[in-house]
Amino acid sequence: MSGSGFHVHGPHDHAVEHAAHGNDGFSNNIAVMTAILATVGAAFGYLGGATQNDAAMYKNNAAIDKTEAANRWNYYQAKSARQNLAELAMTLPGVEPKRYEADVARYKKEKEDIKKEAEKWEESSKEWNHKSEEAMHKHHEWALATTAEQIAISLAAITLLTRKKWMMGLAYGVAGVGLVLGALAWLGGH
Repeated sequence: MSGSGFHVHGPHDHAVEHAAHGNDGFSNNIAVMTAILATVGAAFGYLGGATQNDAAMYKNNAAIDKTEAANRWNYYQAKSARQNLAELAMTLPGVEPKRYEADVARYKKEKEDIKKEAEKWEESSKEWNHKSEEAMHKHHEWALATTAEQIAISLAAITLLTRKKWMMGLAYGVAGVGLVLGALAWLGGH
C-alpha cells in the first residue's frame, strides 16, 4: 500500500478476503477444515517431538549405563590380574603359598560381586535401548499422522483454488487417514 491509498492485492489475498466477507459456504468450509487440520497437525507434531526427545533421553541413559558396565568390567579385569599375580606368586620357589591363599580367595569373591554389578548395568542398558527403540517407533507413527494432516491441508488449499468437490473429498479422506494414524499412535502409547 502506498501513501496515496493505492492498495495491491495478490490473487490469494483477494480470494481469502472475498471468502471472509462473503457468504461463500464452500470457501468457509475449507477455511474451517484447514484451521482444524492445522490444530490437529500441530498436536500430532508436538507428540511426535516429545516421543523423539524421549527416545534420545533413553538412548543417553543406555549409553551411561553401558559406560558404567564397562567400568565394572575393567575393575573385574584388574581384580583378575591381581588374582593371577597372587596365584603365580604361590608357585614361585621359596615362597610360602599359604601367604597368598587369602588374597586369591578375596579376589575371587570380589570378582563375583563386581561381575554381578557389571551384568546388572548391562541389563539396564539393554532396557533403556529397548525403551528408546519403542519411543522412536512411536515417533514415526506420530510423524506419519502429522504428514497426512499436512497433505490434507495442502489438498484443502488446492480445493480452494480449483473449487473441485472431488478434491475436497480427497482432502477429507487424507485428513481421516491422518486422524486414524493419530488415534493408533495414541492408543499404542497408552
